[in-house]
Amino acid sequence: EHDAAYFNSYAHVGIHEEMIKDRVRTETYRAAILQHRNSIQGKVVVDVGCGTGILSIFCALAGARKVYAVDASDIAVQATEVVKANNLSDKITVLLGRVEEVEIDEEVDVIISEWMGYMLLYESMLSSVITARDRWLKPGGLILPSHATLYMAPVTHPERYSESIDFWRNVYGIDMSAMLPLAKQCAFEEPCIETITGENVLAWPIVVKQIDCSTVTIRELESVTANFSVMSMMQASLHGFALWFEVAFGGHMQHQRRKRAKSPTTLVLSTAPEEVPTHWAQTLLYIYDPIEVKQDQSIEGSITLSQSRENPRFLNIHLEYASGGRCFVK
Repeated sequence: EHDAAYFNSYAHVGIHEEMIKDRVRTETYRAAILQHRNSIQGKVVVDVGCGTGILSIFCALAGARKVYAVDASDIAVQATEVVKANNLSDKITVLLGRVEEVEIDEEVDVIISEWMGYMLLYESMLSSVITARDRWLKPGGLILPSHATLYMAPVTHPERYSESIDFWRNVYGIDMSAMLPLAKQCAFEEPCIETITGENVLAWPIVVKQIDCSTVTIRELESVTANFSVMSMMQASLHGFALWFEVAFGGHMQHQRRKRAKSPTTLVLSTAPEEVPTHWAQTLLYIYDPIEVKQDQSIEGSITLSQSRENPRFLNIHLEYASGGRCFVK
């Protein structure tokens, strides 16, 4: 029932238009396919969650012998027409159905998928990639993207707090601060998908989760926990925490404490605040009451992301944070 609603949402053209118009996303995938052309030419590819089929077409144009484009949403009907219109029906087979259920009668060399949800893990589509890997991928086969990393950092965002909360302190000269508790609850109870900049970030990001797509298991994604202890780089109001992700296309990403060191040849798609914004933006977990922090003041705690029991595509977030001798749970 939940999956039916999920796949049905992807039958709407608007969601695909938003993703395709995200040039950072689409052009990085196309560049990655061209960069790995030697691994794709003459080979068999599976596109997990193919949508309109654009990545499948990129792979076919890069010389793939056969592409299986799999999608459980009715958008697969349009994908079939798109493939036909581009005279690629001999190379691309569109399969309407879940990865767990469709049949492919040969081993595949490459899996490509744009599976990342907000905060990387929302929607739990990575499990479909893992299923495809375990069902069809040849040993040593290529998965694009190959690695993913989820980051988190404390942030300050006075403008956002001001427009949603402080607004109620004086409304046309009337004190409406009695609305504040409800305003905070409505504005900040759930994660917010917003674009911030590097200037909002208070401390060096911590790694919440690193994923190697060739070895990750469905089980280890059920619950992810990370502890953090960072120092504020400035005096400011702590308004919450931001999460974002990076994915790498082949070649492992080395993480160092103060900077992300990437191999110069590894293509990376980043949704970090300092990068060009994408449709994923960043995920903001706002706290109800800002904490004033001084420069070099410690901010510590833990975050747990766990799949909802009722609907595994949803995430429950448990955040504990402490600073200046005060502890909180959200």
